[in-house]
Amino acid sequence: VQLQASGGGLVPPGGSLRLSCTTSGSILDYYGVGWFRQAPGKEREGISYIDMTDGSTGYEDSVKGRFTISRDNVENAVYLQMNNLKPEDTAVYYCAAAATPNYYLGADEYDYWGQGTQVTVSS
Repeated sequence: VQLQASGGGLVPPGGSLRLSCTTSGSILDYYGVGWFRQAPGKEREGISYIDMTDGSTGYEDSVKGRFTISRDNVENAVYLQMNNLKPEDTAVYYCAAAATPNYYLGADEYDYWGQGTQVTVSS
């Protein structure tokens, strides 16, 4: 199982980025896919997930209304559209897949991880 996150970069405050997470197999093999981020000196935090069975989504409070998670079953991809980015969004962003239905936004609830992609929000 391989996941790959991409799409990071340097953007000014208020800017937007779209992260992509692609999988080596069918994305429907998983119960859910989540996005996490880790800033220097901080713990990895879950920020959003999407359920592969019913398409339901969830967000951490600090990104609600700014970030949108979506999926493309044909492309085997999950996306994270990030709008109105703030300097505090600067972090390495990771995607992960859950192999069981008991998941939410905890890092230990996910089984497969991709490498991270750096997002830097700075003027």
